[in-house]
Amino acid sequence: LIMGVLNVTPDSFFDGGRFSDPAQAVARAWQIAEEGADLLDIGGESTRPGSLGVSADEELGRVLPVLEALSENYPIPISIDTSKRAVARAALERGAAIVNDITALRKDPQIGAEVAAFGAGLILMHMRGEPRNMQLLPPSPDILREVEDWSEEAVARAQSLGVSCNKIILDPGIGFGKTVQQNLEILRNLDRLAARGFPL
Repeated sequence: LIMGVLNVTPDSFFDGGRFSDPAQAVARAWQIAEEGADLLDIGGESTRPGSLGVSADEELGRVLPVLEALSENYPIPISIDTSKRAVARAALERGAAIVNDITALRKDPQIGAEVAAFGAGLILMHMRGEPRNMQLLPPSPDILREVEDWSEEAVARAQSLGVSCNKIILDPGIGFGKTVQQNLEILRNLDRLAARGFPL
């Protein structure tokens, strides 16, 4: 499946803030669907290396106009990329089907409770450190083992908050605190990381 990414931030590493205006973001969302994406991921907080984050109110101000404009007749499922419970809940209330949490419930565990209450999907991502420092950490001595061990802990954390196993998706976090060689090693070994039965 292909996930289209829509960053409604002024400092995105991917699209340079081209869609921080709500009308432009909505138009791009429709274009993404028409181009054949299977789901749309909307993010209101940049997580590029060195980014410092924003408040929940600022993040809500960026994503809610887009979600509200798309909620009634948008043809593909929407994922909200957030690590804040308030943002996750607001997006779920407006029809989002998935919460994509790059902190894997470490920053705000109660996102898991919101996901469980709505019966939504949950993407748990592996990240070493935080966006502000993730590329400054010493490399992992065994990145595959680290991701495998992390996945057990992350899934257990989600389940303890009521998230069903069949709603969990794992993201090995390409580029988030890894070297180029480690990113390639992960890509070469996706079958090993998928062995526990969770979608990637």
